[in-house]
Amino acid sequence: MPSLLTSQTRELQHLDVNAEPKKRSKDRGGNLKSRLQRRSSQAANAKGLCVEEMCQWSDSLERLLSSEYGTKIFQAFLKSEFSDENIEFWLVCEDYKKIRSSFRMSSRAKKIFKLYIQAEAQREINIDHKTREVIRGNIHAPTTVCFDEAQKIVYQLMERDSYPRFLRSDIYQALMNSTSESVL
Repeated sequence: MPSLLTSQTRELQHLDVNAEPKKRSKDRGGNLKSRLQRRSSQAANAKGLCVEEMCQWSDSLERLLSSEYGTKIFQAFLKSEFSDENIEFWLVCEDYKKIRSSFRMSSRAKKIFKLYIQAEAQREINIDHKTREVIRGNIHAPTTVCFDEAQKIVYQLMERDSYPRFLRSDIYQALMNSTSESVL
């Protein structure tokens, strides 16, 4: 279990979404919750993350993912549970939809398929065989919507499973407690 706590700490060391990864500090004392509370309240104060925004994260997965901080924190939570391939895929699809060059779209579609869709892929997502085969056909002439069905399935999986776990997690609870304490 200590390795899980260490990985959570590394992922949430800096809530500044623009920060470059930094080397681990030699200060390893204290538990995850206290370190997270210190860092999250510092980041919240420094970057304008407010309690209202974090409270809205509990309204819906859509609200959580519409927040830059919410997405990063949710992603770190999933990574700590070794189940971040779904959010990674969803985010990659969102970026993919913004591509305008047909050459880049074709190249990126093949990479996405190889990494997330094909059977035994390195970061394989949990989708049915039929959807996988439809996408296999779609990437020969890719469009902005060729991954939409898989993205919808992954979103529903996160909404039903990962998102409720996130809301109950120590990470989210510590964030809420630390920011509400800093307001008082």
